[in-house]
Amino acid sequence: MTIPSLDDTDRQLLALLRDDARMPVVTLAKKLRLARATVQNRLARLEREGTIVGYTVKLKPGAEAHRIPAIMCIAVEGNQAAEVRRALAGHPNVVALHSTNGRWDLVAELRADSLEAFEKVLGAIRQTAGIANTETSILLATYKL
Repeated sequence: MTIPSLDDTDRQLLALLRDDARMPVVTLAKKLRLARATVQNRLARLEREGTIVGYTVKLKPGAEAHRIPAIMCIAVEGNQAAEVRRALAGHPNVVALHSTNGRWDLVAELRADSLEAFEKVLGAIRQTAGIANTETSILLATYKL
C-alpha cells in the first residue's frame, strides 16, 4: 500500500477539519482561498485514497459524566501481539489501541463508568491470553485535544 502524498493545501484542509469536521465546504474554500469545487475534489480524493477514513465528534473533557479515562501500557508475551490486538479491539471499554516501539508493546485507551467497573475492566484485560504485564494510569485532566 502506498502512502498518498499530501501537499500544503491538503495539510491545511486536514487541519481545518480536525478543528471542525462539520465545517461547510464553502467555509473551507473561503479559509483556503480556493474554489468550492476544488475543495470538494480534494476531499473526495482524500477519502478515496483512505487519508480521510471518517468524520467524528470530539467531546470536551468531562462531557461524558462518570466516564473514567485511563491509559494501559501492555507488554505482550512472545509473538502474540496480533492475537492480543484482536482480543482488545472488540472490548467495549477499549476506545483506542496503539502499538509502540518503547518498553511497552501496546498502549490502550480505556473508559469505565465507575472505579468498581474500572477494576473489573482491568481484571478482564489482564486475563487476556498473551498479555505478560500491564501498567495503568488514570487520566486526571486533559489540557489539549
